[in-house]
Parts: sequence; C-alpha cells; structure tokens
Amino acid sequence: MGSTVEIKKTFELRSERVKSIDLHPTAPWVLLGLHSGNVCIWNHHSQVIEKTFEIANSRVRSAKFIARKEWIVIGADDGFIRVYNYNTMENIIEFKAHSDFIRSLIVHPSRSYLLSASDDKLVKLWDWENDWECTKTFEGHEHYVMQLAFNPRDANDFASISLDRTIKFWDLGSMDLRLSINGHTEGLNSVEFFEDDGKLYILTGSDDHTAKVWDYESMTCVQTLEGHTHNVTSFQIVKLDASFIITGSEDQTVRVWNMKTYNLDHVFTSELGRVWTIEFIEDSSKIILGCDEGILVGQVISSGY
Repeated sequence: MGSTVEIKKTFELRSERVKSIDLHPTAPWVLLGLHSGNVCIWNHHSQVIEKTFEIANSRVRSAKFIARKEWIVIGADDGFIRVYNYNTMENIIEFKAHSDFIRSLIVHPSRSYLLSASDDKLVKLWDWENDWECTKTFEGHEHYVMQLAFNPRDANDFASISLDRTIKFWDLGSMDLRLSINGHTEGLNSVEFFEDDGKLYILTGSDDHTAKVWDYESMTCVQTLEGHTHNVTSFQIVKLDASFIITGSEDQTVRVWNMKTYNLDHVFTSELGRVWTIEFIEDSSKIILGCDEGILVGQVISSGY
C-alpha cells in the first residue's frame, strides 16, 4: 500500500504580500507578517483578523509568537526588533538590532533566547531575561543570511543559510563556526531540520530551483527535488498516513513529494502570485500559503492506493 496526496483550496484572504507566517501553539491564531509593515493575528477557526499591529513604514519579513510570554516579536527591514504583548497590544520594547534587513527570527524552545539573521551577514543571539542584551554574534557568512533553524534534538545547535550558497552549523555555547557545507549552485532561501524513521535530516531550498534533503549525520545530500521553475522559497514536512515534503516557490506553485520515494505526487498552483512561506496546521490537516496577494488555505488530503 502507498499514499498519494492533494491540496484543495478552501479559503483565501487578500492582503499585502505575506512574507512570514507563524502558528500559535495553543490558540487558533496565525501571525502574518506583511510587506506593508503591518502584522496581523488571523483566527483560522473563525477566519477573521482579530488584531492588527501597525509596526513601521518598513517591510516585515519575520514575525514569531513567544507564547510563554504572551508576546509577538517582529523583525523588519529597518533593522529593528519590536516586541508586543499580543493580549494588550502594548509595545514591550523596540531596538536597533542590525544595520540591514532582518530576514529571519527563531525562538529558543526553552531558554529566553531569540536568534536573528540579517542582510548585514550576521546572526545575533538576544536574551530577553537579560534586558534583551546581544550576548553573541555569529560571523562567517559572506552574503545575506536568509534563514535559521534549531536542531530539534539539541536546541544548542542551529543552522543558518545564506545567499553565499552555504549551510553553516553553530553551537550557542561558542561563536566559532562548527561546520560549513556548500549546499547548492545558487543562494539558499530556507532551511529546516526534520526527523524520519529515527534519523535526522536537513531540508534546504535554493535559487537554483531545487530543494535538497541532507543526512545530518554524514552531511551528505541524499535527494535533490527537481521540478520547480523558479526559486524555492519555503517548505513544510507533512505527516498524515504517510510523510510528505511540500515545497513552495516563486513559480507560483507548491509541490508535494512523497518522503519515501521522493516522487512528485501533486502540484498546486497559487492564484495569489508567488509563494513565500508555508505553515501546516496538524490537527486540521490544513496548509496556509503566504503569497504576493495574501494567504491561501488548502486542505491536504491523503489517500491510500
């Protein structure tokens, strides 16, 4: 027996370009970062926008929930990090974090740490329990740092990717580069760790129009996913009755790949332009795509054969 999967559109919300999506861990909230400089909290149950934060006249490329503090944290093109209480909408703090666009923010799963990545080629570690002091700066990339990801098995370990075509691995305990591998023939846009059958893998997406799956232990590429006709911007791992990789691209499609065979199962075309970011709501099997003209929501349907 095998499985195939398809995506059926269920909803769209038109807006400015959506470059960032984050899911609240308990509430039915989706945090949307917009090119307009606004950030919205959209309820995926009621399908209404519950709150809008007017941040700055500066594009937002990354916004995250810090649910244990009831905060949202936002990185913008003006180099500022801004923090708001999402219940009271109070501005907790804002500070100049980088000298260029902030591309990616990630929140440590247990410690009071935020990592930020920027076009200034730096990754910085911020400690909110220490007055948001920058406690470490990670240097080594030679171009814009596009995205960051924590290792799910060891949150002291993280990866960064850049338009310099490399994946770099770091440890929070040191500012020294632990490992660097050349990932693609063009710049990288996205990175994520995932586990499958007890093994740890890394997924990367690139301007060379491909996504690659890497064995973390050996740091070798085990599969190249080819088929997109433009830059691969984002992806999600989807586990239903089988496991799938869903990749998004500036070619206005998302593609669904079977994780066992790496065969292409399905192509879904966005009606709202290029796809910039993807999130998957596990308990409802819904996928949310952030696009040029808003968000698309689709039902991910898996069927055995």
